[in-house]
Amino acid sequence: MCGIVGYVGTKDAATFVFDGLKKLEYRGYDSAGIASINSQLDIRRAEGKLINLAMKLQAEPLIGSIAIGHTRWATHGAPIERNAHPHADEANSVAVVQNGIVENFMPLRLQLQAEGHLFKSDTDTEVITHLIDKSLAEGHNLTESCRLAFRQIRGAHAIAVISERESDKIVVVRIGNAGGVIIGLGHGENYLASDIPAILEHTQQMVFLEDGEMAVITANAVQYLNLAGTPIHKEIQTIGWDPVSAAKGRFRHFMQKEIYEQPQSIQNTLRGRVNFTTNQVNFEGLKLTSAEAQELRRIIIVACGTSAYAGLVGKFVIEKLAKISVQVDYASEFRYRDPLVDDKTAILAITQSGETVDTLAAMEEGKGKGARLWSIVNAQGSMAHRISQGTILMQAGPEIGVASTKAFTTTITDLVMLGIYLGQLRGTLSTKDREEIITTLACLPELAGEVLAENYNDYDTLANLYHRQEHFLFLGRGPNYPIALEGALKLKEISYIHAEGYPAGEMKHGPIALIDERMPVVCIVTQDHVYDKMISQIEQVRARKGIVISLTNEGDEAVAAKSNHVLTIPKTHPLTTPIISVIPLQLLAYHFAVWRGADVDQPRNLAKSVTVE
Repeated sequence: MCGIVGYVGTKDAATFVFDGLKKLEYRGYDSAGIASINSQLDIRRAEGKLINLAMKLQAEPLIGSIAIGHTRWATHGAPIERNAHPHADEANSVAVVQNGIVENFMPLRLQLQAEGHLFKSDTDTEVITHLIDKSLAEGHNLTESCRLAFRQIRGAHAIAVISERESDKIVVVRIGNAGGVIIGLGHGENYLASDIPAILEHTQQMVFLEDGEMAVITANAVQYLNLAGTPIHKEIQTIGWDPVSAAKGRFRHFMQKEIYEQPQSIQNTLRGRVNFTTNQVNFEGLKLTSAEAQELRRIIIVACGTSAYAGLVGKFVIEKLAKISVQVDYASEFRYRDPLVDDKTAILAITQSGETVDTLAAMEEGKGKGARLWSIVNAQGSMAHRISQGTILMQAGPEIGVASTKAFTTTITDLVMLGIYLGQLRGTLSTKDREEIITTLACLPELAGEVLAENYNDYDTLANLYHRQEHFLFLGRGPNYPIALEGALKLKEISYIHAEGYPAGEMKHGPIALIDERMPVVCIVTQDHVYDKMISQIEQVRARKGIVISLTNEGDEAVAAKSNHVLTIPKTHPLTTPIISVIPLQLLAYHFAVWRGADVDQPRNLAKSVTVE
């Protein structure tokens, strides 16, 4: 959620930080601010979007070659200017930005108030500024004062600090899994960010802090130490993303751009992992032997939101191909019960950002019980990537729109390949079946491109007709049931229309009561083993005068005759159909949001990377 950017060097630091914050808008925020030093500390903050901060900076520029900035998503205190970050001490000499929650902030605040410290905000973050100020007053230098303060706070945090007393450095720390802390290395300047896109156009040389690690950043050097004060060595990683890919180009919104990037992202996901000559899949990153695969008794997929729906598709695929039981758990629930996990279980975490706090906590829960720990992530170097015993990188590339699109389809592509891979190792997948589905995989980029071709489906007309509706129902069966869930989620996320996804067979167990002539029902009716059952669901909707919008295979006249409107997709293998069938639903949601005038890329109240509970 919250974004952090920092700069120290010779340039206009505030401008650099502001530009970096703009690249992190996708994380979700409700206020923003920047602190800079030019002989003395100066801060600009504003509630709302970055445009409000830009207006303040234009009226009162920040001067200096060192700065830290923050986009805040409120946890403690209303999203108003005085609660926006950065926060300063009483003397306005120390500024702090933070991602996370200070779990013991109230006793610390009461203690500090009793000692005479005056608070200017309602936030938990402000206690950190006063703890640092207290240590500085006792004679410690900035690094030591920060270290002592960091050791007193509980919870998971990413924190950055600057002070006019030592105006050449930024002190940062990562504690737990509150969010990324990335150091970018330059020449005569160095950078700080909570996520890669903020600094990628300036450097590809990056260092990722782990739990309990600090860094002291100056223009010409970076020093690393742990919370005990012991110096540590950190490896530099080279990140290969192309900065140009984060630009909208010809598209109106990032989400639209990312929908249309799916043929390429699917192709990138397949590249190097599928041998279309031998019909084999290889995931070197999983480090799994045939014997280990055969010993597995269960896979538990832990994920949140869209990633959880991708996991539900994965359940159908892996159980079919690898003959192993798969359970899908919301990560936020998994961590708060006592799951039955042992060393014959694999925990598979799915997280686009690799920093989702609930998913990371679920991973730790599984690891503590002896499970094998895997992850599917889109962010190289993220926490989920680093703590996993085996990782599948999505290869989706940067995804800026808050509502996930290409990360969803690349995840399902990875899960299909994982099912094949496990089937190979476990001996459960025949040569013929493996060849059939791998041949299908080779066609996926082309099929996705076909669905995205101009005038393939008329989404704009549908959106025009029904964008004023306030309720939608989505129905699907088999692996298309999770696609119904995802289609409903996309519509509600970006257009704010209430939408629900259901397994179609459950319609008559409650949701059917909602259907009348004002209720659009989106039915995913592809030509698979439950085709006849879905036709029956359409008939039940029609009998109650519901508006039927069917998503079906090209040339299906029977479904078209029973529907008010039809969206089509090319026919493919039943296990890869969800990868194609979700694309029209993404486009439908997008056009609805545009017609309703919604903020497509940054829907209200949502964030790309959820790093607090």
